[in-house]
Amino acid sequence: MKYRITILPGDGIGPDVMAEGVKILQAVGRKFGHTFKLEYELIGAVAIDKTESALPEETLAMCKRSDAVMLAAVGDPRYDDPKLPVHPEDGLLALRKGLGLFANLRPVKVFDELVNASTLKPEVLQGTDFVFVRELTGGVYFAKPKKEWVTAAGRKATDSMTYSEQEIERIIRVGFELARARKKRLVSVDKANVLKSSRLWRQVAIEVSRDYPDVALSHVLVDACAMQLIRTPAAFDVIVTENLFGDILSDEAAQLAGSMGMLPSASLSGIPVAGKRTFGLYEPIHGSAPTIAGKDIANPIATILSVAMMLRHSLALDSEAAAVEQAAGSVLKHGFRTDDIMAPESTRVGTRQMGDLIAARI
Repeated sequence: MKYRITILPGDGIGPDVMAEGVKILQAVGRKFGHTFKLEYELIGAVAIDKTESALPEETLAMCKRSDAVMLAAVGDPRYDDPKLPVHPEDGLLALRKGLGLFANLRPVKVFDELVNASTLKPEVLQGTDFVFVRELTGGVYFAKPKKEWVTAAGRKATDSMTYSEQEIERIIRVGFELARARKKRLVSVDKANVLKSSRLWRQVAIEVSRDYPDVALSHVLVDACAMQLIRTPAAFDVIVTENLFGDILSDEAAQLAGSMGMLPSASLSGIPVAGKRTFGLYEPIHGSAPTIAGKDIANPIATILSVAMMLRHSLALDSEAAAVEQAAGSVLKHGFRTDDIMAPESTRVGTRQMGDLIAARI
């Protein structure tokens, strides 16, 4: 099989970790007989430097022609000034909008070998393996009215949390489909005791659940979920929630694994169904980390596991995805570590060597 993949290395350590992701794709191609046509384009600060746009038209067009998109990182301190007309992060937001990416998936798995890397007790983290599903294009970040104004009593501002039945239904179905392929447990997070939008969210979730009698649905208020993520993270399987809650909770959950260098993500334009292909953008959750760019010390595992997610969801190559995940786990089991997950009696390796070790085990 031949697949067309757009590669967006981006800024900072982006090119460093993306090179290892590509190395893994090439290893998968050799092992399973696939051909991956890789096309490189610009995004972020490097795109601004060359085109004055964080997302050139050519980049978006190429992404739309591909089977999937791999992104490494965007961000550069040279563009931190909020007064500048364009910022690297604008490219990512425009890409999500241009590709219609509404569902963000963040798997959170604590490898047994890294259970001591987190600040939480090992006995609390043991067995943690769940997926966070965040609605990406609606809610308080996008709804109108959104404004600031001045009154006689002082300044005021407002943002609106608005969701349509259709927006809720499609993201809830993403959660159900993922849960159906895992342990068949879905937690829907809302604030239905206070918010009208959350009450609609819960109603729609219950209605959609009738199409998934094999999946157990439960409802948790967002504040209770925040506590349970710290107290009993291993109790979760799939969590689905709206944009604002998901933004906060998924970052909290990311800390369970001990390093952002371990966590992949996917942003999908459709509802994933096992065995079928869904277009998506795949990226590690970490930033561009410009201070360590080019030093061969960045952890590429999040990018490599993002490759596995791409294989599974956008290319419907489950066996290949599992091979990548098992290879990464094997390397950790044998004690190899990058600086961010280094532990006593482990063997320190660089970015490139970590990629080589994983590729060799596929």
